[in-house]
Amino acid sequence: MHDDRRIVEDRLRRVLAERIKPAVYSSPLPLTVERWDAPGEPVPVAEGLAAPYGPSKAGERWGPAWGTTWFKVTGRVPPEWQGRTVEAVLDLGFDRNMPGFQCEGLVYRADGEAVKALNPRNDWVRVAESAAGGEDVELFVEAAANPIVNTPQLPTYQGDKLTSSDRPLYRLRRMDLAVFETEVWELVQDLEVAGSLMKELPLEDARRWELLRAIEEALDALGVHDIVGNASAARAALSGVLSTPARPSAHRVSAVGHAHIDSAWLWPVRETVRKVARTASNMVNLMDDHPEFVFAMSSAQQLDWIKNYRPEVYAKVKKKVADGQFVPVGGMWVESDTNMVGGEAMARQFVYGKRFFLEEFGVETREVWLPDSFGYTAAMPQIVKLAGAKWFLTQKISWSETNKFPHHTFWWEGIDGTRVFTHFPPVDTYNSDLGGAEMAHAARNYQEKGSGSRSLAPFGWGDGGGGSTREMLARAERLKDLEGSPRVTVEKPSAFFSKAHEEYGEKAPVWAGELYLELHRGTYTSQAKTKQGNRHSESLLREAELWAATAAVRAGRSDPYEYPYEQLDELWKTVLLHQFHDILPGSSIAWVHREARETYARVRSELEEIIAGAQTALVGGGDVPVVFNAAPHARDGVAAGGAAPARERAGGTPVTVEERPGGGWTLANGLLRIEVDGRGLVVSAYDKEGRRESVAPGEAANLLQIHPDLPNHWDAWDVDRFYRHNVTDLTGTDEMELAESGEERATVRVARSFGDSKVVQRLTLRAGAKVLDIDTEVDWHESEMFLKAAFPLDVKAERSASETQFGHVFRPTHTNTSWETAKFEICAHRWIHVEEPGWGAALVNDSTYGHDVTRTVRDDGGQTTTVRLSLLRAPRYPDPETDQGTHRLRFALAPGASVGDAVREGHWINLPERTVRGSGEAVAPLVGVDNDQVVIEAVKLADDRSGDVVVRLYESHGGRAHAVVTAGTPVTSVSETDLLERPLEDAPARELSADGSVSVTLRPFQILTLRFARG
Repeated sequence: MHDDRRIVEDRLRRVLAERIKPAVYSSPLPLTVERWDAPGEPVPVAEGLAAPYGPSKAGERWGPAWGTTWFKVTGRVPPEWQGRTVEAVLDLGFDRNMPGFQCEGLVYRADGEAVKALNPRNDWVRVAESAAGGEDVELFVEAAANPIVNTPQLPTYQGDKLTSSDRPLYRLRRMDLAVFETEVWELVQDLEVAGSLMKELPLEDARRWELLRAIEEALDALGVHDIVGNASAARAALSGVLSTPARPSAHRVSAVGHAHIDSAWLWPVRETVRKVARTASNMVNLMDDHPEFVFAMSSAQQLDWIKNYRPEVYAKVKKKVADGQFVPVGGMWVESDTNMVGGEAMARQFVYGKRFFLEEFGVETREVWLPDSFGYTAAMPQIVKLAGAKWFLTQKISWSETNKFPHHTFWWEGIDGTRVFTHFPPVDTYNSDLGGAEMAHAARNYQEKGSGSRSLAPFGWGDGGGGSTREMLARAERLKDLEGSPRVTVEKPSAFFSKAHEEYGEKAPVWAGELYLELHRGTYTSQAKTKQGNRHSESLLREAELWAATAAVRAGRSDPYEYPYEQLDELWKTVLLHQFHDILPGSSIAWVHREARETYARVRSELEEIIAGAQTALVGGGDVPVVFNAAPHARDGVAAGGAAPARERAGGTPVTVEERPGGGWTLANGLLRIEVDGRGLVVSAYDKEGRRESVAPGEAANLLQIHPDLPNHWDAWDVDRFYRHNVTDLTGTDEMELAESGEERATVRVARSFGDSKVVQRLTLRAGAKVLDIDTEVDWHESEMFLKAAFPLDVKAERSASETQFGHVFRPTHTNTSWETAKFEICAHRWIHVEEPGWGAALVNDSTYGHDVTRTVRDDGGQTTTVRLSLLRAPRYPDPETDQGTHRLRFALAPGASVGDAVREGHWINLPERTVRGSGEAVAPLVGVDNDQVVIEAVKLADDRSGDVVVRLYESHGGRAHAVVTAGTPVTSVSETDLLERPLEDAPARELSADGSVSVTLRPFQILTLRFARG
């Protein structure tokens, strides 16, 4: 019997591939082909249509990497095809197995109307449902010669138009008119569904053998010489087994049309603009033919591209949204990374995304849609709720390489205690084809079988776009009620979540904390300049909004300052775009990161101009130095969010310097005593107040270490644990000097070289500071290496605390279970902290995200907790020159630091003081808070341009906090809002005091947005 099974399966495979599928199109007639190779970047559609076309034909090569060729195809439907279904088959030279990762096309009519896209699994254009005969055919194809750079994953210079080859990449394969044999096409769908279902059923299941017999009978009826003539008879042999209803207990799958389109990855942003237009055109076209089809699209940015670049496609999209077929989901500007995005930027992802959907479509998105990001911050549930959403979806955690996540439908609890109803599709892909194998896997894999009966499956070609196909819808139709299969229903995501939520209620399991992806840990470090551009942009945006809002409220009537709403909006959207989960993580081609560096430089220039203009408006004319402090904590006598005339430092112990026996220097300031030995390493960091040594006995801190770094897969994405097996300590010095020595500061400069690289570090101790500042400049020219900075600390820490959005997350430092062991590389924002009862230490940084924390037992019985910053990597795929060149990285060691100290120092290193010359008058904060535990994250004017002042703050220590928030300008009322600055219905009434203050009490890590009305 088993031999019979294999024989029928082999027979089905061959007959489908060699006889039935080729017979879907009959009587092919070559179209007349002309071409125009566009010079340089893509041109507007009107220019492409009017271009001077020359003769071409099938078989010709076309397309240097990233080039665009326009094809014009013409022909006439033969009279004898009257009543037949006719399609144009336009094969640009596709590799059938990689939709979205190679050449693509968009088909237009002569009037410029987009018809549909072409890709490897979708190479047809319907000409006539029932031809009259004699119809003229004229179509234009805008063909993009995107190079294939995803297989094999080897270093390639095709990933940038500046370095790619100019040789033609593709050969035009087929440009035909043909009769579409509907009955043959339907037979293909019947056989594929029956065959895939048959193979997934257990051998002992009688249904498997019932399907096998029916398939064999269908193939017997079909024969091999008259496929078109016998297709109906073959289908009749299958009709019985394809009409048997599913069991009542069958798993239920909500199928949602989908095309996960990476906003940049193995293609640049400019190509994504065209990809989303292609996919949207295809989906609208499919909706016209299939009114039951529902397609979900996230990323407001991508819809905004269609609106701005392809308004005629956007008009069709808007109509389908109104019809309920095209469903905006996600509520974010892009499907961003969530590990490294800052707190306020994460809030703005939802602000800008949800506002776009509301203003453009009148849709309040309720589900957060992040299928492919590389892990999910524990701050997310609260942010989701405050954005007005209530459901969360991802698939990526199924990629974890060590532990299988134990749930598919559950309540996800964040660091503040907020819970959000969450679903991981057990189909284990966000690009489902709705085939029998995937549906069977979803049913078998589903973890909550005892309490639930349904899951969601996003179906459609994704990553590079393409979306759902008519073949997928045919499978859905056959699987909607079929024995041996889950019941498949095409419906909106909200329909699934509503049913699942009702089915589970509060009995769904709970997962508390981050959703850590046990994979792609290298993304915390790859492309350091992209990450630095993001962090610096986030800090500059905070400053720009703070000082612009203060200036707009405070500037004199004779010389008013206008808050730059439009400019700030555009800058925010630019930064949010670059937080996409293949840009910020450093996993895109060279072109993407080259442009990102250029963009961040422009963003910095514009924001610096806004900041300077606002500060000048605030200080007025004059030559007195005025110091601005944008940090949320007072610094050197300057109030948080305010400015004051510069003054001599009052009190405090000046910095002293002594030479050490054996080389090096001892730096001291009354708070810390730092010893730098003759190798330029920190061998002592003594906390005088705590009477504690920070550096573990016999160890050295700020020790640069380098590891070989060649992961098993996914170079830019992954760091594998075995990288630790080999390490080189960089202890040799080229130069070492006392570069600065004064009462205000002392600096030791150390230069080293290794491999083909050089590093210069400046170790500075400042008067009154309880941190050792380390400014590191690396001229990096290594390949497949990993650079770390190690700080072995004399502290027995059971866990580390890492800053995340609006708070911090704790992670064990032990490896008791595989779950802890898998977290050998972790993400932190501005700081990471370790402590034992009574004493701790922190490392703060201005642009580093990757870290690791390990514990060892010493011979003296004590424990060393080593914290390392991941500074640079050098993967060669997909960008073979990743991070080559000069980098400046700043970090600091804070001995004796509490979590509160870490919060403060982390903000200070990211928000340095600014000195502006003016009248010398102080600038009072626009909004102040009387408790350092409560951090003001943003101060801005309301988005509705009412002039109201909006402040977002949060509890930062992980405990309860009471505070008084005071507006530094006349206000009439205060209200609590969501992230979109809308009143929260269930919020308590806030009583405003006569002095413009309001008392608040916050739970641990609570985010609070207050809106102060001004008149």
